[in-house]
Amino acid sequence: MATPAEVAEYLGVPVKTLYQWKYRAIGPNVHKVGRHLRYRWVEVDAWLNAQAAYDLAV
Repeated sequence: MATPAEVAEYLGVPVKTLYQWKYRAIGPNVHKVGRHLRYRWVEVDAWLNAQAAYDLAV
């Protein structure tokens, strides 16, 4: 599982953006482990792939 800082670096966005996405329920799925937020890499990659799933050939 990854920390918000690791996911933010991977996606190239600020950590604050991840928190906004969580609040708006538009980002990768996030889990609470105790008091900490953690991301599963598989879910981050699935979310990222879904973002690029539109067709530009139209």
